[in-house]
Amino acid sequence: MRFVDSEESKKEYKKFLEENERCNFQQSLEWAEVKKPNWKPEVILAENEDGNIIGSLCVWIRKMPIFGNIMYASRGPVCDIHDIAVMKQITDGAKELAKKYNAIVLRIEPDVLKSDKTFRDIVTNLGYKIKDDAKDFKDEIQPRFVMQLNIKNKTEEEILAGFKQKWRYNVRLAQKKGVVIKEGKREDLKDFHKIMLTTGERDNFITRPLSYFEKMYDCLGPDHMKLLMAYYEDKPISGVIPIFYGNKTWYLYGASSNEHRNLMPNYLLQWEMIKMAIARHDDIYDFRGVVGNVEKTHPQYGLYRFKQGFGADLIEWIGEIYMPFKPITYKLYRFSEKAFRTIRQIKRKIAK
Repeated sequence: MRFVDSEESKKEYKKFLEENERCNFQQSLEWAEVKKPNWKPEVILAENEDGNIIGSLCVWIRKMPIFGNIMYASRGPVCDIHDIAVMKQITDGAKELAKKYNAIVLRIEPDVLKSDKTFRDIVTNLGYKIKDDAKDFKDEIQPRFVMQLNIKNKTEEEILAGFKQKWRYNVRLAQKKGVVIKEGKREDLKDFHKIMLTTGERDNFITRPLSYFEKMYDCLGPDHMKLLMAYYEDKPISGVIPIFYGNKTWYLYGASSNEHRNLMPNYLLQWEMIKMAIARHDDIYDFRGVVGNVEKTHPQYGLYRFKQGFGADLIEWIGEIYMPFKPITYKLYRFSEKAFRTIRQIKRKIAK
């Protein structure tokens, strides 16, 4: 076991990550740059007898007032998750980092299926606890339920045929009505952000500042991030940000204005991103999060229905696995975290 601690090891790690089938952009050094300076990244590398990388975990460290440092890893580890020897190397590295930073906990949200009993047994034997009771976005940092479209070795025609009939119709309607999709540049993020503010107000969610998207573009673009904008009569009406890394494409952000929604620009934007993923020969197009409750009466059922109509499957990840190094302090931190979220929700309801 070793850590990424030089320019050479950074290159070695990036190559390993991009070539691994369990690759996730949130484990990348580029994404870690986006999260600085609030989070400090450390990368644990598991290695074989020849010193070659066989597993990794990019951990972010952040100091929380009063409580101390927490360690968090999003969508790792990247390795054979059923190899307990590799998993132990990574865990030993995490424990070493915990001592270095005097951390109160390590929290990981792996993209591992809830049904994976072998992984459950391994992490339990290594001393992790499993929190797998989340249903809504607010319950965890990363969405536990996602929609994924398997595009491996498939053509555009095959993927389009898998759309619901109404979704194919809407894609063609947008094209027929004159919606035009263009790849944006950094300066076009201003238009995207304006539309994002409108979306946040309409759908009641907190939006990030323009500077955050500009930092994303600087750290990830143009190889790993694009901005696609939909125009009608030369006016921007919708936009999306896809992320490309390894064998996957992720639909990370989307924004739509209140005008010209009847032209179905969002359907055409999704199709353009899917086509880009197919051209890259990706295995997966990831629509990202939905809620676990898919009842038609749920307020976010529409989001699930929109993504599901493109032929995507509902995936349920295991949730959060965590290892408390200071159990009492961590319990107090979790209580404060829940209290903060509750107070924030109340304030948002009052502000309506």
